[in-house]
Amino acid sequence: MIEKVRLENILFLDIETVSEQKHFGLLDEETQQLFAQKTQYQRKDEYEPDEFYDRAGIWAEFGKIVCLSAGYFTFRGDIRHFRVTSFCGEETQILRDFSNLLNNHFNQPQHIMCGHNAKEFDFPFIARRMVINNIAIPPKLNLFVKKPWEVPHLDTMELWKFGDYKSFTSLKLLTKILGIPSPKGDIDGSQVGQVYHIENDIDRIVTYCEKDVIAVAQVLLRFRREDLLVEDEIIHV
Repeated sequence: MIEKVRLENILFLDIETVSEQKHFGLLDEETQQLFAQKTQYQRKDEYEPDEFYDRAGIWAEFGKIVCLSAGYFTFRGDIRHFRVTSFCGEETQILRDFSNLLNNHFNQPQHIMCGHNAKEFDFPFIARRMVINNIAIPPKLNLFVKKPWEVPHLDTMELWKFGDYKSFTSLKLLTKILGIPSPKGDIDGSQVGQVYHIENDIDRIVTYCEKDVIAVAQVLLRFRREDLLVEDEIIHV
């Protein structure tokens, strides 16, 4: 079935998230307590809440989106391109810009979104942050009353599982075993918070995020047994 989906109808995406505040001490007392309760299962007795706050970006209640990158295929005859664009800066503007992209350009029944582990992380994180920021959730993200086969989402990690729900396979591992050039550069996900809060280097985060989007597209091409993208086919806009 995956071969029957037209590539130009897929919007590939990835987000980078960080803790909402620079450090734990900037949270009000109630939020500190709520964070401690939320993370107790993960922390156990090994970490105090303030020691664990560098991981706050994985929860929509305590994190925020600092970069959202999206990519899509275009075709002119036999000429194929993959266009990548990024939204960064203030989170509310990121969410509004992405909502406009979905509502104006990827709003038809045939349009779907694709990411790696996106059903568990990216898609719900975006939707939750839209609620928190009082932004209307676009139909492509709003799953209320949708049946499973009506959900317009693809997840390359889910495709790789083939029904096996016992393990997580990272995008880095998947690209390695599929012979795809590594999507990662000089940072990894655990460093995004420091690069944002301490180094204030959003351009470095954008580069990292866009490489992930390209890698997800490459993985889907491998599932379809199609030629991988080469550098000349990738356009950053």
